Amino acid sequence: MSQNNQPDEPKEVKTAVGEITNARVKDSQQPKLPWMISSAMFLAPLCWYGPIGSTRSVLIPQLFSQIDPAQKVWAVGILATVASITGAIANLLFGAFSDVTRSRFGKRKPYIVLGTIVIAISLVVIANIQSIPAIIAIWIIAAAAENAIAAAIYPQISDRVAPKWRGTVSTFYGVGFTIAQQGFALLAAQFLGNVKFGIYTMAACTVVLAIIHELLIQEKGNLDEPKVHLNKDTLKKYFFFPTHDARDFYLALTGKFFMVVGSTIVTTFLLFLFTDYIGQSTGAAGKSISVFSMIMLVIGVFFALVGGPLADKLKRVKAPVVIATFALGGAALFPLFVQKPWAMFAYAVIAAFGNGLYNSVDGALNMDVLPSSDTAGKDLGLINLANTLGQMLGAMVASAIVEAFGYQAIFIFAVCMEIVGGVAIAMIKRVH
Repeated sequence: MSQNNQPDEPKEVKTAVGEITNARVKDSQQPKLPWMISSAMFLAPLCWYGPIGSTRSVLIPQLFSQIDPAQKVWAVGILATVASITGAIANLLFGAFSDVTRSRFGKRKPYIVLGTIVIAISLVVIANIQSIPAIIAIWIIAAAAENAIAAAIYPQISDRVAPKWRGTVSTFYGVGFTIAQQGFALLAAQFLGNVKFGIYTMAACTVVLAIIHELLIQEKGNLDEPKVHLNKDTLKKYFFFPTHDARDFYLALTGKFFMVVGSTIVTTFLLFLFTDYIGQSTGAAGKSISVFSMIMLVIGVFFALVGGPLADKLKRVKAPVVIATFALGGAALFPLFVQKPWAMFAYAVIAAFGNGLYNSVDGALNMDVLPSSDTAGKDLGLINLANTLGQMLGAMVASAIVEAFGYQAIFIFAVCMEIVGGVAIAMIKRVH
């Protein structure tokens, strides 16, 4: 034990994908794949990202169109801006708080449960008001709850899974994330004619899936863990950005941020791209979004399933993530030059490959570059923050681009962002 009653840093564990210095559970302690935990992590993204992400990208734009068609683009951008600020603060704080929490329910469960309740209530309220400023104000609360869940739910892999199983469990999470991205977008598109009921459905999904996740993960109380006494050293460790052995961590964070920004500026305005850019009616756009989402779902899940095992076999996780990021940039070239529905479907095919591969392998990459197991919640919260901020800032930037240059410029920006993200990930040294 250290002088601050904190556990000594775990020794490095050599793995097929790099050196993991954050192994809380040893390989010898977990000889078999933890199927219950794997199933829980498959559901993890479906608990929060699926319902609230599809509400933000599909249902809220349609709701704004109904309330004030002339201001719909800027309304989405403003919502993204204020929510991104909230998310930045909430992700860091809740990740750090979950690291130092000691309770009979465990360190992660309280934030997941409370966050789920707040999201469900917020969505129900939003479904029943017709004021854009009020919706934006309530979405700030929902964004804080979303980031509380995100910051607490992903570190469960670091808490509960041995190094040799992390790639496999990350694949479960990646497949779940792909389904959360595309499956819920497909579901949300069915409610464009009845937005209120669609938002109710998303609220119900959040609650039900979170309950199942918690039943599967079976997180125990952690009152037996040493309490963290707040002083200058512990505040620096648990509540500030990591500074020791963190170069690759920041490169992974940067790469993820730019990758997400590049893909989000396309998917955030998916409805408007089909209606305002391509020229379809709302009904036709709803059908096109369904086709788009189905392509993204089927192909994305396939590559999410094969990506992890393939990376383990090749003993490489960095290269697939780089390839996936560049693929997302290449996908944007189709709708950039062709203003037809089929170009968006071509984008979906290539982007689904990139998203599926990225979601499958990125988790193992993130685990390898964490500076410490003691601060897994805070540090993975930072990586989740890159994801959340990328989504929200992507929408904000897209609003400005559309107003200034039109929808076509979105795709130019997307290509640039993916190139920057791919280069940042390629610069990582610790992981092959």
